[in-house]
Amino acid sequence: MTAAQADLARSEELDLPEGLTLDTPRVEDGAAIWRIARDSKTLDLNSSYSYLLWCRDFAATSVVARDATGGPVAFITGYIRPERPETLVVWQVAVDDAFRGRGLAATLLDGLTRRVAGMGVRGIETTITPDNTASNRLFTSFAERHGAPVEREVLFHGELFPDGGHEPEVLYRIGPLADRT
Repeated sequence: MTAAQADLARSEELDLPEGLTLDTPRVEDGAAIWRIARDSKTLDLNSSYSYLLWCRDFAATSVVARDATGGPVAFITGYIRPERPETLVVWQVAVDDAFRGRGLAATLLDGLTRRVAGMGVRGIETTITPDNTASNRLFTSFAERHGAPVEREVLFHGELFPDGGHEPEVLYRIGPLADRT
């Protein structure tokens, strides 16, 4: 187990499915993460290049779940918001189809927020389209587990998107989170 895996898994509350570990993404994970995002059929797919950059530049604020062979099967990408350094912005969450329905996304989110708490993070932000029931449940249940309030407001109206037909992006602001370090 790497030091990053130990940091992510140090709490008994992280209930990983058998054979999976949490880890910090590496550049060589970028292609697998891109495929998981593509195959989710719900995420806005970024270029494959952007996932490589994400694994290089934002690895400390992102997380992957690895199977027994070490390959990524789920991920969360995030970054610290420059204007609010106590806020983690969760960019994307995706779980490979074969690993869905096991609470893996919630475990990744708990592990990641526990790790970034050491960086001074006390809250998270994310945007969710109204039709994304799974993400709505994920972040609402996260707030409930952590006893944190949730504020919601439309951040970007659909007509702002140049490609048309995009649902509004609703900003979820969750926090403050309890100190769990």
